[in-house]
Amino acid sequence: MSRTLVLASTSPYRQQLLRQLGVPFAAVAPVGDEVIDQQVAPELLVKHLALQKANSIRDRFDDALIIGSDQVFVDPRGRILGKPGNASAACRQLKMMAGHTHVFYTGLAVVDCRSGQSLVDYVPFSVTLRPLTAEQIDYYVAEEKPWDCAGSFKIEGLGISLMERMEGEDYSSLIGLPLIRLTTMLAECGVDVLSPRPNVCR
Repeated sequence: MSRTLVLASTSPYRQQLLRQLGVPFAAVAPVGDEVIDQQVAPELLVKHLALQKANSIRDRFDDALIIGSDQVFVDPRGRILGKPGNASAACRQLKMMAGHTHVFYTGLAVVDCRSGQSLVDYVPFSVTLRPLTAEQIDYYVAEEKPWDCAGSFKIEGLGISLMERMEGEDYSSLIGLPLIRLTTMLAECGVDVLSPRPNVCR
């Protein structure tokens, strides 16, 4: 690994996903507030938010590849929503979502501090929640406390039980960091995650 990788996020979910690639990285909190603009198409919004996160810490590094990612979803009325923030909002989100199909948009940016190049993309993923009772939703939210997740569920945990159907190219995008697209972006910046590294057991 000839380049320093920096994840512009303190999200434990994104950090866990990035660890799957087996590359060393630092996690740094991005600077600034996440603003959801309902007048912007969701695929453009998440690309902007992902790049904004990466660029917010760009001045702190001279030779790093900074990874930024953000996620929103669109409700049945066409509103763009993000993290609920608390238990009552999570319950409201899930009650609204139950029995419907929703598209999640995950933005991804890789900023090369050395060259100044920025790669930006988004990955959509569709989920259909099965019909749920208020008691089931209340139980789920109390168990997993998913108010720091867009959509109010943790698909890698009990959240899978809420699902009727899932459709998309990369399940990791639903958790918050599209690893398939990220692997391609890193390769374009000269980082091959399958390249042999020292201290790797064989």
